[in-house]
Amino acid sequence: MALNFVKELEWRGMLHDAMPGTEEYLMEGMQSAYVGIDPTADSLHIGHLVSVMMLRHFQLAGHKPIALVGGATGMIGDPSGKSAERNLLDEATLRYNQEALKNQLSRFLDFESDADNAAVLVNNYDWMKDFSFLDFIRDVGKHITVNYMMAKDSVKKRLSAEAKEGMSFTEFTYQLVQGYDFLHLYKTLNCTLQMGGSDQWGNITTGTELIRRIGGGKGYALTCPLITKADGTKFGKTESGNVWLDAERTSPYKFYQYWLNISDADAEKYIKIFTFLSKQEIEHLVSEHSQAPHLRLLQKRLAEEITEMVHSKEELENVVKASDILFGKSTSQDLKALNEKTFLDIFEGVPQAQVPMASLEGGLDMIAALSAQTGFLGSNGEARRELKQNSISVNKEKVKEDYLIGREDLINGKFVLLQRGKKNYFVLTVTE
Repeated sequence: MALNFVKELEWRGMLHDAMPGTEEYLMEGMQSAYVGIDPTADSLHIGHLVSVMMLRHFQLAGHKPIALVGGATGMIGDPSGKSAERNLLDEATLRYNQEALKNQLSRFLDFESDADNAAVLVNNYDWMKDFSFLDFIRDVGKHITVNYMMAKDSVKKRLSAEAKEGMSFTEFTYQLVQGYDFLHLYKTLNCTLQMGGSDQWGNITTGTELIRRIGGGKGYALTCPLITKADGTKFGKTESGNVWLDAERTSPYKFYQYWLNISDADAEKYIKIFTFLSKQEIEHLVSEHSQAPHLRLLQKRLAEEITEMVHSKEELENVVKASDILFGKSTSQDLKALNEKTFLDIFEGVPQAQVPMASLEGGLDMIAALSAQTGFLGSNGEARRELKQNSISVNKEKVKEDYLIGREDLINGKFVLLQRGKKNYFVLTVTE
């Protein structure tokens, strides 16, 4: 007997709507469901994660997940929630992106095992590329009326008086193409359920309509809520843009920090959605957190779980050490173990000065390092005073006025971290 997938989504706050009978149908035995993923970048971002987590829960409940990379639909652009058409990509770029996305998805879904419910990755470009326009409007278009298509919220919004731009025919046909995907997967892989964000309901139900009218069968629809933040700002965005799963686009350190810095209200909501912790574990954590909110237990556990899942246990250990660096719990050895990207992420916005490598040859004296050559402190006199008061550190270790900075102090071969007191940092970048 399969686990109750719908009930699992429900208590996690991941269920927005489901077609009547969906829960009972899924309890009958192993079923197949798909989620569409936009391949316009070579990485997923955390906005995609809810639907990926849905697929993972679906597989854990004994069902077969299908991840559909929208190579064809990615060439058109989905009108849902958008105010303008997207840029269209060529096939080579789409194929490259598809492989990159599969690598990321395989951290969540089991594609490789011999199990009956092993995940499958498909690309709708493969069945749409040879479909002629005439064939499409004859075999698919005639089954759906314009009145039916116009009634969808995603279309209504774009055609309303408030919309700045109209809607192209290309975008208008999007729901037919997505609907045909569902029909195609129904026929070829016996896929009977499509899942997505709540803004996809209209497109998904067009698919169930095509399955009924052309396939003579029954398709089901299930959506999750669109993720929001308690303060009204956009989930998954920072000042520098999306929070990506690719370490090159968003470093593991910044990824971890994003989750660590969310509000208490969001942490309580997100830990259900973005981890696989049980209901009892989460209730226990919420109770502990409420007794000592300043310890940020929910945020820490959420950040740990999701960073390990997206990156690795090793990366998680590295970022936890890196996070401790700002709070005085680390040594020069910890600093020297950081890679350049993480070091720069931690000390982003910290004042910097450049000094030539030659100045380290005979040892750079502390007065020059603090004032004369760098301007970290206002004057040589202030530098001497701070050194006498034992408030200056080089790479997290206290130094006196007679200390000389040499090559052995370099972090990653090019940085030295100066510190006055607990919170005033300054980075020396050593140039060749």
